[in-house]
Amino acid sequence: MVTAPVPPDQESDSRSLAYLNGIDVGQVKWVKGKRAALLKEKGVRTVTDLLLYIPRRHIDRSRRLPVNALEVGEEATVIGEVRKVTVKRPRPNMAIIEATVADDYGTLLAVWFNQGYLTKRLEIGKEVALSGKVVRYRGRLQMASPALDLLDYGLDSLAVGRVVPIYRSVGSMGSGVIRLAVHNALQRSRPIHDPLPESMLDRHDLVPREQALHSIHFPESLSEVKTARRRLVFDEFFRHLVALAMTKQRRNDQSVGIEHEVNPTDNLVERFIAGLPFRPTGAQERVIEEIMADMGSSVPMHRLLHGEVGSGKTVVAVAALLVGVQGRYQSAIMAPTEVLAEQHYQGVTDLLAAARMAPSGNRLPSLLDPIEDDQDRRPVNVALLTGSRAETNYRSDLSRSEMIEEIASGWVDIVIGTHALIQEGVAFSRLGAAVVDEQHRFGVHQRVKLKEKAEWVDPDLLIMTATPIPRTLSMTLYGSLDVSTLDEMPVGRKPVKTWSASMDQAGLRKVHDAVREEVAKGRQVFVVCPLVDDSERVEAASAITEHRRMQQIFPDLGIGLLHGQVKPEEKRTVMNQFRSGELDILVSTTVIEVGVDVPNATLMVIRNADRFGLSQLHQLRGRVGRGDQPSQCVLLADPATEDGEARIKAMERTSDGYRLAEEDLRLRGHGTVFGARQSGFSDLRIAHILRNIEELKAARTEAFGLVGEDPNLDGHPAIKEEVRNLLGDQVEWLFRS
Repeated sequence: MVTAPVPPDQESDSRSLAYLNGIDVGQVKWVKGKRAALLKEKGVRTVTDLLLYIPRRHIDRSRRLPVNALEVGEEATVIGEVRKVTVKRPRPNMAIIEATVADDYGTLLAVWFNQGYLTKRLEIGKEVALSGKVVRYRGRLQMASPALDLLDYGLDSLAVGRVVPIYRSVGSMGSGVIRLAVHNALQRSRPIHDPLPESMLDRHDLVPREQALHSIHFPESLSEVKTARRRLVFDEFFRHLVALAMTKQRRNDQSVGIEHEVNPTDNLVERFIAGLPFRPTGAQERVIEEIMADMGSSVPMHRLLHGEVGSGKTVVAVAALLVGVQGRYQSAIMAPTEVLAEQHYQGVTDLLAAARMAPSGNRLPSLLDPIEDDQDRRPVNVALLTGSRAETNYRSDLSRSEMIEEIASGWVDIVIGTHALIQEGVAFSRLGAAVVDEQHRFGVHQRVKLKEKAEWVDPDLLIMTATPIPRTLSMTLYGSLDVSTLDEMPVGRKPVKTWSASMDQAGLRKVHDAVREEVAKGRQVFVVCPLVDDSERVEAASAITEHRRMQQIFPDLGIGLLHGQVKPEEKRTVMNQFRSGELDILVSTTVIEVGVDVPNATLMVIRNADRFGLSQLHQLRGRVGRGDQPSQCVLLADPATEDGEARIKAMERTSDGYRLAEEDLRLRGHGTVFGARQSGFSDLRIAHILRNIEELKAARTEAFGLVGEDPNLDGHPAIKEEVRNLLGDQVEWLFRS
């Protein structure tokens, strides 16, 4: 829902972006009727949307470079007329498109490979712009796979003798029509109000908004584009970060927190750490202190914990849970899959047992009850609750309904589970702390439902992910959270050697030899495939087919199969067999991406590795190297794209998760900031959180400073209205009375 626009200020008669966001794009000349419908399908619904439909590039037609002035080896843009187009097919699945483009001074040959759709755009007699590297081949000037832009002029001179904005086509509507529509909208929207104080613009050397909008679309020179883009990037970051700052401020003001006792007489955290069979890393100790400081405050904790695979997040999470438990509250961990929930249950109960804090017999008292016995006997009762499994560490004969009753009565101290925790019928006695693992797999409403299980208070919340997050992304996507980073690996954790192999016979033979060698040493192997079943549309190995293939190649070995469609009981059996060493090889999909800890597994084989994102590849690689033996990861792939090849090379080049996360962000872009989707930052139209880091830092400083001084933005109504109007339903709750 878009809120009603605020009318222009009568004194200045200027229009704000919030006001223009209330005017339908169909009111603009050139884009009425069917064209308006096309734009709306692409999210361009209002005049503001049209003004923020930024050109993907600019071509300077005021300085035309003739073909005979081109230099071999240089990047250049050439404008000319299409004279000839041919398509050659030297072999099956290979099409070569050649176009001869000419100006008054010579001809240039442009060549594209397997891009047949270009033949519809390369019409004889049309003027085009080609941008790419100039080479000389067989005595002729040529560009291989150049960028192609159609210079459709429209009905006026907006594309003649000047810097021309080139827009992405929308359906049948080309750049020329969009250019005319934007020009009309810009002319009719003036003067455009600037909501930012002049002092803020001066501090960051930003041009006024109207100037920025004019210069991004119709600059006098290419140098103006950079300055204009910088202002619009700042604006976009600023709007989102103001909303994040208000979210954090509002949450702190309105939440009813728990002031946990962090240093009680019976300090469970101290006992837990002292009882561990290893010394925590400095990073773990630092983060535990940060969490304890949060939980000791009356303001509810909202902290993001992220770190490398194997950096010890479980130890930190248990410490946080114990802070809640030692104050007579219950704690919970919610994981996205049964495999991960079961792994957490096993890990938590093992750690508590190692620290002599687990029950040693049935029906020992709960920590929620007063204890008169020896304090060292004080147990921590833990339960596992998933869609198919209910289990505790203190009684083996409890039914599911009985366990749910014991959670509601407060007998269970720590509950670990999946979405089952937030289902109707599951109630807590006093939920005081919660950990949400791999949070990007949950929607906001699911985290809210978990918090609502605490009823009248807001439990402390620790959001945990094994995916390293670039600092730039955590400043934006997680701008309303405090962030802790485990940037130190436990002593003894060995790096995983990573290498790639082609999927031809020679490459497969090399991988099979590596599998046989590891199994001969008594080690185990993961083989991961991108699909469950074969697909005619996607040429990727399926887990089911690969399982059969591996059984044929290694008939003497134990080989298990695991994927999302396997029934829970069978899945549990297979995982237990692999953990115990009954199975030598586990063929699976990415259900083992997180949470599976088998120290004896020393080889990870990933088929069609180029089809995975870098973060996912890094997660999968993290399933090996968890013991004291050297481990390796093999990337089986024949990359068909440059991005796929770049991901393979990046994995071979580094095991640094943060460097890989930055590269993944560069290759795959952003997701969404607000709402249930949280894969990245796709609702940014102009800004890029890696390329525009300086603008991001500046916008964050200004946004949080502004909200800190004026929490409800009462003194800045134009900024308040713009944030509310342009971000819509995503932030509407911030402005309710």
